[in-house]
Amino acid sequence: MAKNYYDITLAIAGVSQSARLIQQLAHQGQSDHLAFHTSVSSLLKIDSPSTLAVFGGEERKLKVGLEILLAVLNATTEGVGAELIRYTLNLIVLERKLYANKKAMQTLADRLSQLKRQLAHFDLESDTIISVLAGMYVDVIRPLGPRIQIIGSPVFLQNTQVQCKVRAVLLAGIRAAVLWQQVGGSRLQLIFSRHRLLKQAQSIIADC
Repeated sequence: MAKNYYDITLAIAGVSQSARLIQQLAHQGQSDHLAFHTSVSSLLKIDSPSTLAVFGGEERKLKVGLEILLAVLNATTEGVGAELIRYTLNLIVLERKLYANKKAMQTLADRLSQLKRQLAHFDLESDTIISVLAGMYVDVIRPLGPRIQIIGSPVFLQNTQVQCKVRAVLLAGIRAAVLWQQVGGSRLQLIFSRHRLLKQAQSIIADC
């Protein structure tokens, strides 16, 4: 069966977007608002009709992730770019560990379902909801290992709100990695189909 590289590219861009948000939060204490909202919102879109719908139905909402994906595929990132590659690969590894642990997957699904009820009382980006998402990462994902080492400014990394946002984004990155696998993505494509992914990402960005 032919691979749908449009969906595959969108999904891996979702992982890359989370990697960039983690980096921004760790080094600056804040992140791109649209990208953050898009990534966190994706956690609640489990039964979406399309890959794009998971990310809000608009390609521009993944522009940050697409730009990072292009940079990684072009091997143009240096210095902090190594962090982006490491975060992306770590998220993919953790997704595989989650997939292999059916109990953890069910626990995560149950807790995300419960979260929808809380959204009747709290905004998605409120400290309360972000803290709940961070708790899911700590309780369900972290025990699966390996632990992702976040590099950044101690001033921000020691801030409780920033810590919660980073964990919420990590969870969103794993959700994107789950989607990537579901639509036919694989680590081998990052090596052997890099040019095809590159062209697809360029095409999507041109339309943003």
